[in-house]
Amino acid sequence: MRLHSMLVAGLVAFSFMIPGALAADADKAKKQAEIQKMAREALQEFYKTEPKLKEEVEKAAGYAVFSTFGLSFIVGGSGGKGLAHDNKTNTDTYMHQAQASAGVQAGIAQSRTLIVFKSPATFKSFIDTGWDVGAGGGAGAAVQGKGAGGTAGGTFGSDTSVYTLTRTGLQAGFGVAGSKFWKDKELN
Repeated sequence: MRLHSMLVAGLVAFSFMIPGALAADADKAKKQAEIQKMAREALQEFYKTEPKLKEEVEKAAGYAVFSTFGLSFIVGGSGGKGLAHDNKTNTDTYMHQAQASAGVQAGIAQSRTLIVFKSPATFKSFIDTGWDVGAGGGAGAAVQGKGAGGTAGGTFGSDTSVYTLTRTGLQAGFGVAGSKFWKDKELN
């Protein structure tokens, strides 16, 4: 009788776990779909702003797209999510981005970042170990998605190109910033 009671208790507990697990899977899929949609929309915005980027992205080993939101007043911070897409395997890795800055700056901004990886090794390093990027500065302004200068480009080395679009808000000044990129454990 005791074994029977334990078996029934185990089955009852298991039956309560199933809906929770299914809900967690549905929530994960919903978050992944939102990030995929953002990435598609961001790529279209980049291509509209700079049409030659489409060919660059298609020929690349991979690319990463992030959407971030940040606040700054002397010191600032921003955070966001995105994905890194492997062009060879057609797979996505979901990632986080965080940035901290200090300097003469003030504002609120939402931006999109595109990183194009020319070599598979650099792309793999970005996925496997993430990146810590430091010491950069910039100035810009945007109101209702219309940015001064539009797309800003740069590199993290000869194997990458980095582009940023300011979507909304106003941000002005000069600052030194550091960014970190890492895998999203919840969504991968």
